[in-house]
Amino acid sequence: MARRKAETSGSLFPPRAPAARPLADRMRPATLDEVVGQEHLLGPSKLLSEMVGAHRLHSMILWGPPGSGKTTLALLLAKQLDAEFIPISAVSAGVADLRAAVEQARRELEAHNRRTVVFIDEIHRWNRAQQDAFLPHVESGLVTLIGATTENPSFEVVAPLLSRARVLVLNPLSDEALTTIVKRAMDDRERGLGALGLSLGDQALAETVRFAAGDARRALNTLEIAAELAQNAGRTAISAEDVREAAQHKALLYDRAGEEHYNVISAFIKSMRGSDPDAALYWMMRMVEAGEDALFIARRMVIFASEDVGNADPRALELALAVKDAVDFVGLPEGVIPLAQGVTYLASAPKSNASYRAMLRAREDARAHGALPVPLHLRNAPTALMRSLGYAKGYLYPHDFEGAIAEQEYMPERLRESRYYEPSERGYESRIREYLARVREQRASARSRLNAGKKEDGD
Repeated sequence: MARRKAETSGSLFPPRAPAARPLADRMRPATLDEVVGQEHLLGPSKLLSEMVGAHRLHSMILWGPPGSGKTTLALLLAKQLDAEFIPISAVSAGVADLRAAVEQARRELEAHNRRTVVFIDEIHRWNRAQQDAFLPHVESGLVTLIGATTENPSFEVVAPLLSRARVLVLNPLSDEALTTIVKRAMDDRERGLGALGLSLGDQALAETVRFAAGDARRALNTLEIAAELAQNAGRTAISAEDVREAAQHKALLYDRAGEEHYNVISAFIKSMRGSDPDAALYWMMRMVEAGEDALFIARRMVIFASEDVGNADPRALELALAVKDAVDFVGLPEGVIPLAQGVTYLASAPKSNASYRAMLRAREDARAHGALPVPLHLRNAPTALMRSLGYAKGYLYPHDFEGAIAEQEYMPERLRESRYYEPSERGYESRIREYLARVREQRASARSRLNAGKKEDGD
């Protein structure tokens, strides 16, 4: 009775008329042997295979992209081990649904000595309170949790729950796996399209796999629509054009609020840092095509211009700011043109993070030593009292000296030997390096003469 209730109320798999069920649902594997892909989990002597062989199931989080088989694996593992399966969608469910599932699990255990698997789809959407409420029941063993998420569990699942579950990573399906799945759907006369008398040529198959991008559900949905297009046109062969029409504009995997957002922007920055304009352009267009805010991209470029190009090419920051203004002024889609110009310039510019590293060193000393007093000769002296206290006394105005270099100290006494900025030998910074070498040598000589004079006075 409990099982029938689970299947008819709140289930992820409510009963549907066979004709109304999507192809992707009809072709869902009925046994673990039918699962294609994820061999690192299901192959001989692999983790899930050993669990099933030992008739033992641990709580787990299945982390993988859409269409990689998370829901299917959860359902089949429960089925293989004859466990009650209670699916909950974290998008719409709350604590009340959780309590009902726990009570159902308790009844199943008491009445039939049967384990219960609670499958929480998109577990990353549950807040901390909801996850904490589930924790005691996982800890006691009353329920076995199988959570599914497309987001990094380290960020989205609370630590106590994460520590009691194994995180299993599912990979996007390979082209070979997708090809097998599509061909199986074309051949299956009961669940698939085999009874329609349609054929799928090599080019159409390749297009289906390409548009799927590792997602089995997307592949089967595209195939189903393409088959309808071919039938409506009175053709017996699904063409590559049918597939392209069915796929329309493929949604790129890029969640602006999730991990993939940070993965793509990281690849974008690292490609520019690695002086690869082609890769940088690709990642930039990935973001643009997925609907990223163009000004967000431009802001990252402004930061990059200072952090990674720096004084090796001082014009980089000017260009990045100009790109930001241009994008803000014209908007998209035309704004992608100045974005591309800026990306290719920054990626191709000589690189130096010397000013950035200097900033980090200076900040470290500022935090470590606190508010060191400003040397008297560097202080402003707008009043007679300040002048009488020695403010500005002994200050040397650089422009009164040859080369505008005064033999004077500018650091607090405690940090006099500290050096933060070490220019590289790349781009314009090589000229800065030569200039600062002369300045520092001149100051060092002056310091030596001063120290020698103090020593003589002491003698």
